[in-house]
Parts: sequence; C-alpha cells; structure tokens
Amino acid sequence: MDDHQVAIYLVAMVVGGLIGRLAPAAGPGLEHAINPVLGALLFVTFLQVPAAELFRSLRDGRFLTAALVVNFVVVPLVVAAMFAFLPADQAVRLGVLLVLLCPCVDYVIVFSGLAGGSSRRLLAATPLLLVAQMLLLPGFLYLFLGPDLADIVEPGPFLEAFLVLIVVPLALAWALQAWASRRPTGQKVSDAATTTMVPLMAATLFTVVASQVPKLGDSLTDVAAVIPFYAAFLVVMAFAGKAVARLFRLDTGAARAIVFTGATRNSLVVLPLALALPDTLAVAAVVVVTQTLVEVLGMVAYVRLVPRLVPERHHR
Repeated sequence: MDDHQVAIYLVAMVVGGLIGRLAPAAGPGLEHAINPVLGALLFVTFLQVPAAELFRSLRDGRFLTAALVVNFVVVPLVVAAMFAFLPADQAVRLGVLLVLLCPCVDYVIVFSGLAGGSSRRLLAATPLLLVAQMLLLPGFLYLFLGPDLADIVEPGPFLEAFLVLIVVPLALAWALQAWASRRPTGQKVSDAATTTMVPLMAATLFTVVASQVPKLGDSLTDVAAVIPFYAAFLVVMAFAGKAVARLFRLDTGAARAIVFTGATRNSLVVLPLALALPDTLAVAAVVVVTQTLVEVLGMVAYVRLVPRLVPERHHR
C-alpha cells in the first residue's frame, strides 16, 4: 500500500467526489463519520512523530534553524505575496491560509526519503514543527485577516476540534510510544497501528470529499481557482527551499529534506479546524482537501525533480 499510496489517495478523492455529486443526500450521514476516521488517522500520524526526539532534535541546530526559517519565515512571505490575488470569498481565503501556513509532519518523511532526503533529520524535527505551527497559526491568521478573524471564527467549536482531534490523539500516541519503548506488547500494538496509515488516509479523503462536495453550491469555481495557487506554491518553494539550504550550507540529504518540508503542508492536521468553522464557511474544508490533491501529484514530481534540483555536488 505504501508503494501505491498516491494512486490510492487519488482514487479515494475521485470516488468521494462522484458520490458527493451523484448522491448528495448521503452527505450529512458521511459527515458524522469524519471525526472518528480523522481522529484515528491523526492518532496514527502522531504515532510516527517521536516525542522522545523532541529534545534530541534541538542538538542539530543548523538543520533545525533552516527548517524553522523555511516554514515560518519564507512560507508566510510567499503566502503574503499570493494572498491579494486569491478569490475574494472569505471561506476560500481562510482555507488557503490554514493549509499553507502549517508544515507537514507525516508523509513528507516518506517522500523526502524517496528523493534521497535525510528522513532521520526530518523525523527528529517533526515534533518541534508540530508544536511551532500550533502556537504560531493563530498569530498568522490574525496578521492576514486582522480584526475580521473574530467575526469569522467562533472560538468554541475551534477549540473543541483542537482538543478532541489534535490534543487527545497526540497525547494517546505519545502514551503508546512510551509503552512501546518499555514493553514488546506495546511495540507490537504500535507497529500494527502504523500499518493502518494508508487505508485511514484514503478513508478520510473519501469521507471528507463526499460529505463536503454537496455544500459547494456556487463556490466550485472559487475552489477550482485555488489550484493554480497551490501548484505555484510548490514551484516557488522548491527554489526557496534550495536557497535556504544553501544559506545554511547543508549537505545534500539535509538540503533535499529542507526543500520537502518547505513545500509539503499539514492539510490533515488543520482539517478539523476547517471543519469546525460555521456552515457559512464550509467551503474552507474543501479548499484544504483540494490542496492535498495538488500536493500528492506534486510529490510525485518532486521525488523525480528534487534530486536534479539539489544534486550530489551540492554537498559542502
């Protein structure tokens, strides 16, 4: 399944889109399934984010600083340059901000490894990237949306989604990691849970797309309009990531990993936040999932092109 995960995700989204269009009445029922499936997926995702590595990762100062700079300095500047050209719809804009401002902490490690990037360094950096994005996201949203943010986002459902779908799965995942480090049984449970990543991801994509497509209404054009922005983001961040890696004089593996972490976004972790928005902003969730579709295709290209963009001679 890992070898064919891109095809599986694409099929899940296409089938979900067809169900959403052909059987819109199924939407409300499928919507009730989103939180359980998404909670399970995020638990498995966080299970692969090693809590024990959090303090160890701080020792690799140069790589870690490069990862923080590319994700929390360069990316917001790129998003700011794009922001004025986005569709005027507030839900679309909020969806784009949610997904592009948060770096990926899960399958980026797999794709980076396929392209010869340093998966070990990226894995060690993921806990810090996860904590940093959760702390910085509210501030970034306020910078882009200003006082309007209070009118757009109701804090109650937002905080509930953060607690139930992010904090609880993260705590359970790190508890299982602690058990796995002490007991063989815990390790077996952890290994078994990890194998469910691809089917859970496919189930989540199917469920979200099928349940949200009927809500699109007249917003389909605006959602489609963000696809070129997502594609442009991938192109720009490939070169921006390379520039940051060169600035910090990273070796080839580390440089490729920086390119990947700058380009891949955390759509699944911010999805609960998009789903917690009021019904008037329901399109934001589809905008977030649309980014996944573009990114999955983009990662196929990245695996082939990043080794050419950052060749072995880049080593210093």
